[in-house]
Amino acid sequence: MTGEHQTLAVVLFSCFVAVTLGITTWVGRNRRGSAEEFYAGGRLFSPSENGFALAGDYMSAASFLGISGLIALYGYDGMLYSVGFLVAWLVVLFLVAELVRNCGRFTLADVVAARMRERPVRIAAGTSSVTVSVLYLVAQMVGAGSLVALLLGGTGEAARAWTVVGVGALMVVYVSLGGMRATTWIQIVKTVLLLGGTATLTTLVLVRFHGDFNELLLSAAARSGHGEAFLAPGLKYGGDWTARLDFISLGLALVLGTAGLPHILSRFYTVPTARAARRSVVWSIGLIGGFYLMTIVLGFGAAALVGPDAVRQSNAAGNTAVPLLALDLGGGPDSTGGTVLFAVVAAVAFATILAVVAGVTLASSVSVAHDLYASLRRRRRAEPRGEVAVARCAAVGVGAVAIALGLLARDLNVAFLVGLAFAVAASANLPVLLYSLFWRRFTTRGAVWAVYGGLVPAVALVLVSPVVSGSPGALFPDADFQYFPLQNPGLVSIPLGFVAGWLGTVTSAEPADRAKHAETEVRALTGAGAV
Repeated sequence: MTGEHQTLAVVLFSCFVAVTLGITTWVGRNRRGSAEEFYAGGRLFSPSENGFALAGDYMSAASFLGISGLIALYGYDGMLYSVGFLVAWLVVLFLVAELVRNCGRFTLADVVAARMRERPVRIAAGTSSVTVSVLYLVAQMVGAGSLVALLLGGTGEAARAWTVVGVGALMVVYVSLGGMRATTWIQIVKTVLLLGGTATLTTLVLVRFHGDFNELLLSAAARSGHGEAFLAPGLKYGGDWTARLDFISLGLALVLGTAGLPHILSRFYTVPTARAARRSVVWSIGLIGGFYLMTIVLGFGAAALVGPDAVRQSNAAGNTAVPLLALDLGGGPDSTGGTVLFAVVAAVAFATILAVVAGVTLASSVSVAHDLYASLRRRRRAEPRGEVAVARCAAVGVGAVAIALGLLARDLNVAFLVGLAFAVAASANLPVLLYSLFWRRFTTRGAVWAVYGGLVPAVALVLVSPVVSGSPGALFPDADFQYFPLQNPGLVSIPLGFVAGWLGTVTSAEPADRAKHAETEVRALTGAGAV
């Protein structure tokens, strides 16, 4: 890439960083102290504001960079990510949003602990939430590294490494100084930028093909080298039984995982009522639905105009398909239009990454402080101010872990990495959440077993899968300790989480507290007694 690309992209991105740091500084100066302010922004956001923030939390680097890249490389099979990410919101809307807002206070553990013994439940749910958050953060770090490698012309690993460190440092600053209020406004600004940039690129792609989507698909298939197979199922997840099962596993993880993501659940506590939470989800579904429809156009547009070979040459996982498409749509590498459009897309992608990592880091640091620290501190509840101080420190620790893993996983597709995070969330968090809300007999042992019964198998299966070893694209390609054939563990680990919760409950000597369940049920359905 030319010096013009680098300079303009850096200037635009620096403007976004300056604006968001200004927001963070202003919020940190004017709103400080209470746990409710730091964790939930004072619960003062409107449904539309929270809907935009929810969309900003959800539309990550995996969506903008990874999904479009997968569609450019694999056609129809890549598009399945867009469908899965969107359909998942129906589960959130109908089963989770209002009930979680009524039953909880800040985290997933609050919902479960309402009718269980608090200490073991909070430790289990907090551990799971931090694990999911770190996996999600790794995907954002990988996306940041891929983007900078392209921006700087692929100049070595040092640039990518420093980018990952820089993104991690910024997310710690956002969370430590501004808390939920600053994070929310950063996500709102990012959503507007991302939707504006995506709509612009989508319009330019359709104009190039005279508004004929069929012509776009045919051109993409012709340039893909696979012909009509590019537009049919099976290019990535077809063939042998392993690939087909991997597809089912991925679908389950995407559809069920959203309802268990800690940073999504925590957003329901930033609005004053359950009705506002439901309306927030409706807003976010509209925004997210429009965005994912546009990623389909961008993915096939990259296949038709840039070509899968060029995308693969730039980044083997396809993470740079959208910036390359922007370069082509603007007139090519040496044109002013190409330079400007590429720089805008690069800046929007950076903004996307920063906003998402801020939200996820906040959710994980709140889990550390509100669930783990408060439970382990000699069985006494921690003071709110002490919890907030721990949350700020936890943001630093979580950021350091995410940076280290991001450097290790730098060559994996970001959408695929997010799929793993969704699988762990669906395996560990969703079973305990649904059982707590809907099963009268559910006990403390069942809750703990549900979390660990999904979390441990999900992580263990990933460690012995082709993602880590035994394949050319693995984290350790030269080693081979692959014993599990699927890349996504959801098909096995999600049922195990539900089974473990059931088994723990039926074997528990402790009877279920039916009075607390009745109280929780009334609170969940009516909002009576909700914070």
